[in-house]
Parts: sequence; C-alpha cells; structure tokens
Amino acid sequence: MLGKLIRITVLIAILGGMFAVTPTAMAGDNSCDTRVNNTFEKLLECVTLEGVREHQGAFQAIADANGGTRAAGSPGYDASVEYVGEKLEAAGYSVTYQTFNFVRFTVLSPTILEQVSPGPSGPIANVIMSYSGSGDVTAAVTALAAPPADATPGCDAADFAGFPAGNIALIRRGACTFAIKATNAYNAGAVGVVIYNNIAGNLNGTLGDTFALNIGVTGVTAAVGAQLAATPGLVLRLKTDTLREPLTTQNVLAESTYGDPNNVVMAGAHLDSVSAGPGINDNGSGSAALLEIAEQMAKVKPRNKIRFAWWGAEEAGLVGSTFYVNNLSPAELGGIALYLNFDMVGSPNHVFFIYDGDNSDGVGAGPGPAGSAEIEKTFERYFNSVNLPYKGTDFDGRSDYRQFILAGIPAGGLFTGAEGIKTAAEADVWGGTAGTAYDPCYHQACDTFANNNDFALDVNSDAIAYTVLQYAMNTADVNGQKGKGNFQLDPGDSGQHVTE
Repeated sequence: MLGKLIRITVLIAILGGMFAVTPTAMAGDNSCDTRVNNTFEKLLECVTLEGVREHQGAFQAIADANGGTRAAGSPGYDASVEYVGEKLEAAGYSVTYQTFNFVRFTVLSPTILEQVSPGPSGPIANVIMSYSGSGDVTAAVTALAAPPADATPGCDAADFAGFPAGNIALIRRGACTFAIKATNAYNAGAVGVVIYNNIAGNLNGTLGDTFALNIGVTGVTAAVGAQLAATPGLVLRLKTDTLREPLTTQNVLAESTYGDPNNVVMAGAHLDSVSAGPGINDNGSGSAALLEIAEQMAKVKPRNKIRFAWWGAEEAGLVGSTFYVNNLSPAELGGIALYLNFDMVGSPNHVFFIYDGDNSDGVGAGPGPAGSAEIEKTFERYFNSVNLPYKGTDFDGRSDYRQFILAGIPAGGLFTGAEGIKTAAEADVWGGTAGTAYDPCYHQACDTFANNNDFALDVNSDAIAYTVLQYAMNTADVNGQKGKGNFQLDPGDSGQHVTE
C-alpha cells in the first residue's frame, strides 16, 4: 500500500508545475485542526484513513445501539443525521435539515421461490425486490421474449399481448425500471413477477417507494433466469411477506460560508442503510469520506460555493436526492455547476471505478450532461498522479446522481462495486478474488465495520478530496466559469485507463 506521505510526494512531483504546489514541511500532529487546507498537499495530508474510519466506527456504534440498522425512518438513521449534523455545525458550516416523506419497506419473513414442477422440486435462490407486495401464489410461468428478440423486455404493455392471466411472469432485466416491468405484468393479469439479471451476480433491486401494487416481485441471477425460461411446463411458488409504511425522514445539507452562490459545487453521499444491516460500506464509506473532507475543508475560502449533501432514503428509491432536485427553482438549478456522487468507495473486493461521463466505452448507458466528461478526466488525473489504474462505469441510474443528470447538471463520481462479480481480468489488475462480488456483504447484515478495504477507501478519500478542492476553486473546464489560476487543469493528461 502506498503510504500517505509517498502518495502526496508523488502527487506533488507529477502535478507540482501544473497546480503551482510548493512542497512544505510535514505538518505537526495538531496542525490540521488549525490551518487552512487550501492546497492539494495540505488537504490530502489532513484527510486520513483514520479520520474516515472513525466516522464509520460511529455509524457502526449507532447501528449497534439501534437494532443493527441505520435505515431511513429508523432511530438508527435519525441518530446518523444527528451525528453528521453536529460534526458539520462544529466545523462551522451552515447546516440545513430537509424533511420529506417516503415509504419504508420491511420484509417480515423470508421470501420463498420454489420450483413445483417439473420435478425434482426445490427452493430457488432469490432476492426480493424492495417495495414488493405480499402474496403466496403457485402458478404456471410465462417467460417474456428476451434480447435480441425484444430489446426492451416487459417495458411496454404490448409485450404482454396474449399473456395468460393467473400466471407468474418471468422477465429479463434491462431497458426500463423494475417497477414498469412489474406494473405491466400486473395489468396483464400476472399474479407474481420474477426478474432475472442481465449480468453476472445477484439481482438486488427496488421498485421504488411509489410502487403500491399488491403483487410479489423477486429477482434471480442471469443463469437461473435463463434456466427457468428454458424449462417447459414450469410451475413456481412465490411467497412474499412485506410491509410498506409511510414515514418522514431528512436530508442533511451543509454549505461553505464563502464562494460564489451562483456557481455551486455539490458533493453528495447517501446516509441511510438498508433495513438488513448497518450499511458501513453501503454507504457509510461515502458518507464518512465526505464528512472527513468537509471537516478538513472547513477553513478554506473557496472561489465557488461548496454544498455537501447526505441523502436520506436512497435505499427507498433515491427519494431524498430526487425530492431535493425536484424542489429547486429554475434559478437554483441553474446555479449548480456540477454534482459529485460517492456511493460505496471501500468495497472489500474493489475495482477503482470512475463514472463514465463521456461514454468512452460505448456500451450501456450514454454520456452524462455536458461537462461530465471533464469531471471524469479530473478524477482520472488524480489516479494517474498516484500511478493507479482505473476503469469506467456507467451512469446506470442506481444512485443519487440520477436526478441531477435528468435535470441537465454535469455529474461524476467514484464507485468500488456492489453485487457485480469481479472478472479474472479485473483481479489481475486490482487484486482480490475473481468470480465473487465486489462487496460480498452488499445489502446484508454483514456490511459492518469489518466489511472494508482500507487501501481502496484511503485512495478514494484522497481522490474525492482532490476533486472537491479542484472544483471549489475552478469549474472552468466544466462550465467556463473563471477560477483561481493556480487550479488550472492541463487537458493533455493520460493514464492507466483499463478496458475489457
């Protein structure tokens, strides 16, 4: 592992001329509490793995004291809001608590999916979709056409033409939301829905907190789904037992005192966990890193206003960030220069993913709004400076950047992987274990303080700090706004961009 001093030295050596960074003596033990961290060198010295882990430890303690969870609407989440807010207020930020309504989802008993016929019958591994309804049905299965026969399976009502009412629908993931697929199936007379993945790994999905239909919906792997679809005369039992209850929760927003209020740089992470566990990687990692960076930047006088956000009810379907964006006026939306998102940045079996702002890989979701490609390059510049490889990942709409992108705001961020399976090629580059999930404890009770990769979290915390400070001082590459001259970017950078 590169030590903190080594990484800072490499950064200064490579970027010194570009950013006019002057090496200084290492700070004393208490200097980070008093000085202004307005250079990359000073900020990266003060943003430490120990500081980030301290916040994650606090989130773990909160979960331990509140039934093992920090899910939105729970006492554990409320305590997390209080903890983050108190830290930010103590650091001198203007803190706002934005209240909104959402629907909490709870699984009351284990979901059962089993093959009844043809024999031999038996249970099938599955993961219930968040906001599924309840029911216990045994029925024949009708599999919808999958790509390439239908590029958007289940996304149109016409896909269910001739669907036998009373059957369970088997649908491949892709092209539209799970809720659209389930709603179309319900309207066609389906009594249950099984959605199978289109990539390796388990399917952990949500129907969103506005889904209110009383139909059971669960997910299976791509391999299981393909096998089920190829089984003639298939009859399944699907039992779901759930509770959907309206609740109130909060976002936490913190603004810098200084900076242009008409050119706001936003950085966000969701604060809530799923109900099954404490959520220390998902997303105690992004939340803790952002809190450590906010504390260490508290004395900086940025050229642009900085607005940090800790979103509530992300696990309920991106509710907090969606509520925030949808309640901004046109002028307020126009004043946001860019949005940076950090959701899972310390996964145990990590890859260093950067959101693919320009869709350079040419697959999956398209590019982000204009300026997103430049944000991607800024993150790449940091990883190049410390000689670490990185890889693009799609804006697939599964985290809080989604509503910002829909509003036309340039976006970017980092990710270390969730339930997706690490490939052999990725293991060759980043180490870890091929054939297993990037985060084997994703959305489970074992997502605890121990569910972490120190190296990934340390590197990403510095990459986040570097990028937030860069844009706090200069957004010229994203929107043409002038900034501080010693934070100009060199567009001619290149590095270890890994593709497959």
